[in-house]
Amino acid sequence: MRRFSKKSPLISSSIQQDAGLPLLRLGVGLPMLFNHGLPYLTHYELEAARFLPMFGLDAGTTLGLAIVAELGGASLMVVGLFTRLAALVVAVTMTVAFVRVHGASFGGEQSGELAFLYIVGASALSIMGPGRFAWDQKRSL
Repeated sequence: MRRFSKKSPLISSSIQQDAGLPLLRLGVGLPMLFNHGLPYLTHYELEAARFLPMFGLDAGTTLGLAIVAELGGASLMVVGLFTRLAALVVAVTMTVAFVRVHGASFGGEQSGELAFLYIVGASALSIMGPGRFAWDQKRSL
């Protein structure tokens, strides 16, 4: 029976990354796009009335910036175009939401658990890039 050592894994890490990174892009990007960005855009007036003004900006401007990040950034992550930058924008936006909206809390009514998970996933994409199956790779050829 053949033994597998650390030097010759059953599946190479490159193949694992090529398979895993698109899943991470979809797992972070699609829920962000359809559960956050798109609803904010389609219900702008309603959301602007509930949105928090931050950093000296009014609620409508803050919401507009969130839409750019959560709709535009998520869309770019899903297709793998400008992935590192898009993921960084999403991670920063979710960090602001986690701290300012959810009080950096993992429990209670205003739990920031989901925002934190978005931060982790988007940060990983920002560090690792989109993987082989992305428009970023086609662009660099």
